[in-house]
Amino acid sequence: MSRLIGIFDSGLGGLTVARAVIKRLPNDRVMYFADTAHVPYGERPLDEVRSFALGITRFLVDRGAAAIVMACNMSSAVALQPARDIFPDIPIIGVIGPGARAAAERVSDGAIAVLATSGTVRSGAYSRAIHTFEPSVEVIEQPCPAFVPLVEAGLADTEEAEVAVRDAVEPVLARGAKTIVLGCTHYPFLRGAIEKVAPSAVIIDPAEETAGDLAKLIEDVPDYGVDADHRFFASGSVDALISIGGDFLGMPIHEVEVVEWGKDLLYGYTEMNVGKVL
Repeated sequence: MSRLIGIFDSGLGGLTVARAVIKRLPNDRVMYFADTAHVPYGERPLDEVRSFALGITRFLVDRGAAAIVMACNMSSAVALQPARDIFPDIPIIGVIGPGARAAAERVSDGAIAVLATSGTVRSGAYSRAIHTFEPSVEVIEQPCPAFVPLVEAGLADTEEAEVAVRDAVEPVLARGAKTIVLGCTHYPFLRGAIEKVAPSAVIIDPAEETAGDLAKLIEDVPDYGVDADHRFFASGSVDALISIGGDFLGMPIHEVEVVEWGKDLLYGYTEMNVGKVL
């Protein structure tokens, strides 16, 4: 018997967090939601992403989630506190806090570079979070708009990806960055290319830190008596989840349930009327 852990992202990247959660909490079960109808989130308005994130959170809570992981840095930046306000009885965690803490703890000298989507960079969430742990460190937030489309298309191991990584990483190294945070859950699949460009940098992947924080957060959450397999949902195409999602998760994904926005109890929220289903 298990608890249900709701985890979501715009696409495949959050499966890296799901993998870490399954490893850390093997007796629990994951409900994973990929908002493939809207991937990528990076260039979208922040209030739109907030609406999506809160809608998905309610969808997972309505299906029995005992805890929620926002396995999307942009969602964590703009929707974490609103979600906690709406669902005060549900433990909800994001990926920015754990990643920021790990970076601050491991930096020895030089700046911390955060590779992230344009939306996460616009939010300034990583700089604020890192400075709560290490106020004096320089934080360089670098937008990497090409990364998510490359990963979602299964092109992480191509020359095209190496060029995109070099274009993003070399400027932050030139500014003195010696610690690099993978500030999007898709980016671990570009880690090999990043390490080629920055072989001496300390690389921070927030997935493991997030799974550890989640385990502590739900220590006192009772077993709901769930007897089920992991479940996977998508709001749009399921092709990538089934074809390459298993590489992210570390186990095959055989079935994905499709749910549509505006149907299937999946609705967005407005910023002005948070908490009311539209």
